[in-house]
Amino acid sequence: MRFSLTAALVGVAALASSVSADLYNRLNINNTAFLFVDHQTGLFSLVGDYDPDSYQTNVMGLAATAKYYGVPTILTTSRETGPNGPMLPQLKEMFPDAPYIPRPGQINAWDDKDFVQAVKDTGKKQLVISGIVTDVCVTFVSLSAKKAGYEVFVVTDASGTFDESVREAAWMRMQQGGVQLLNWFAVACELGRDWRRDIEGMGQLFSEYIPSYAHIMQSYNGAQASVNATQ
Repeated sequence: MRFSLTAALVGVAALASSVSADLYNRLNINNTAFLFVDHQTGLFSLVGDYDPDSYQTNVMGLAATAKYYGVPTILTTSRETGPNGPMLPQLKEMFPDAPYIPRPGQINAWDDKDFVQAVKDTGKKQLVISGIVTDVCVTFVSLSAKKAGYEVFVVTDASGTFDESVREAAWMRMQQGGVQLLNWFAVACELGRDWRRDIEGMGQLFSEYIPSYAHIMQSYNGAQASVNATQ
């Protein structure tokens, strides 16, 4: 509990010192790219700060968000021929045409020129980053991208590491570097901006990856059916 309080206080201080008067610079669907960093089968076994099933659901929910909005997406792995293993097959299947950068050994993806070029080629300046593990693969590339002039948004529940204490230390470090932290649901909502854009599509996205949200949509669909029946 003490560590959590410290993390919160440091995070608030970092936020106050690192942002401008515009305290809320939102994700812009026309200026956003998604980076999935080292979601590899071997590394997946290291994730201890989330339940494995919930964690994988979060990752795929974020991936489905990128696909739903049609934003540029880049996949990368680190030394996948070694114990880290290949990229989660579900991710590769969801983005068959996305740039795929199998880094030969660089731990920090930003050290790989092909990866950096792929990011530049998107033409986007807001990067939504997730990966395994939070304190290394995610933190390193996020701070590097921030230093290179990008706005960086790290997806907390689609990034995993050994335990909660390691996770909180990584969050503190990234916040101090000016990185924004949010979960995948917040990413989807911030890109969507307005329910009137596509309430059925957004509802379907959330229902598929957030079980409790399916109940909301069932209630909504039932109410709509009742209204239509009386017209």
